[in-house]
Amino acid sequence: MLEQFRSVQLPSLRAFREMSMRGREEMKTGLWFLSPWLFGFVAFTILPLIASLVFSFMDLKITDGILKNPDFVGLKNYATLVKDPQIWSTGSGTLGSLWITVRFGLIALPVGIFLPLGLALLMNSPNLKGQMLFRSLFYMPYIIPFVAAVFLWGGMLNPETGWINRALIGLGMAKENVPLWANDVNWVYPAYVIMGIWTIGNAMLIMLSGLQGVPTELYDAAKVDGANGWQSFWKVTFPMISPVIFYNLTLSIVGLFQYFLVPLVVNNGTGRPGGATNFYNVYLFKTFFTFQDMAYGSAMAWLLFVVILLVTFVLFGTAKYWVYYAGDSRA
Repeated sequence: MLEQFRSVQLPSLRAFREMSMRGREEMKTGLWFLSPWLFGFVAFTILPLIASLVFSFMDLKITDGILKNPDFVGLKNYATLVKDPQIWSTGSGTLGSLWITVRFGLIALPVGIFLPLGLALLMNSPNLKGQMLFRSLFYMPYIIPFVAAVFLWGGMLNPETGWINRALIGLGMAKENVPLWANDVNWVYPAYVIMGIWTIGNAMLIMLSGLQGVPTELYDAAKVDGANGWQSFWKVTFPMISPVIFYNLTLSIVGLFQYFLVPLVVNNGTGRPGGATNFYNVYLFKTFFTFQDMAYGSAMAWLLFVVILLVTFVLFGTAKYWVYYAGDSRA
């Protein structure tokens, strides 16, 4: 054994230096190729992020292209956020718009998780004919630009000329009883959820990929043990695809806190009807570009960042109780 160890040719110091020189050259080459992305990341992400943090501690407004009152005010903008007297008023105040976003999320989030899961289970069924066709049909709307899809659905949900209300009238519903959809406080959230269903094809495919990764031997073992369909799903399918569900849930929650495009296009960002569509990002947009209050808008943006960060921490903290990974045991 000692002779074998002595016969091993160890790299010389010169070889180590040459390897180090090659590594430095490769690193330089790699940095040259990465430099366009690094420049864009610093110029359009890091610097605006730092600037918005600095602005949030100032009294900074833009009127007719002129900076007004660029004074340092400390935590005044954040104190204004917390002391908002209209916290729970519909469509009023900063925290009121945050509550509107959360309230809509309580409706949209379950639909955005369970409906793609149900469709994925259906697409994974061996008894379904034409699976590839249906998968393509469900995914195709996702590749359509979302603004175009929102305009399309805005026309279909039009109370007067939309074909959905025309179909309801054709089925016997009285014209005065048809939903007003985006023009009615009671129907605007269901209308937004319907628009969101249009793009669930991507989430469905992610769920489907998780389902297809479940070993069939587990289902065979469950069947031998006498498990029915629900028990097989709860004891086999759900634990095996829980990381995929967790992934979709995390992205959906972050996306809901940034909900902006639909109320901006459908209701022009006005908050109608009755302030029900004055979502947080809509109010943030108006603070920046309508009221031109850069300081307060920056404070709102950082508040949103903190809220999303805290919710994400809670989500990851609870994941150990229901998310299962291969080879891990339940905490």
